[in-house]
Amino acid sequence: MVLSRLASEFAAEIRLHDWSDAPYRMDRAGHQLSDDGPNRLSGRSPLTADETDAVRMNVIWVTAQVLKHADLGLDLYEFAAAAGAPNRMLYNRDGKPSGGIPAGLRWQYGPDGQPLGAATPGHR
Repeated sequence: MVLSRLASEFAAEIRLHDWSDAPYRMDRAGHQLSDDGPNRLSGRSPLTADETDAVRMNVIWVTAQVLKHADLGLDLYEFAAAAGAPNRMLYNRDGKPSGGIPAGLRWQYGPDGQPLGAATPGHR
């Protein structure tokens, strides 16, 4: 499956942005901590890699919520990977897709009681 142009552009922006100082300040799109001057964090340390991944994953979920509403065919795993989610968040140790990816979205249900746009079982 190929991401739509809009999903590809969202994913690229999410991947490009340096999220390591996200809790401390608001930054322009595509912000890179390396471009900041010496007072970049006002005495604070940047987030650890795990903390940065958590911020990025939250951004992926919020963005995917809107994209999935507009395009039920959006592949959540492909989008999350394109946006920079680490494999440990995408897949379980056995290589199967993590249930955490679709679990991060609020699902709307169809007349048959099934979630609209749920991930395809066995997706990889």
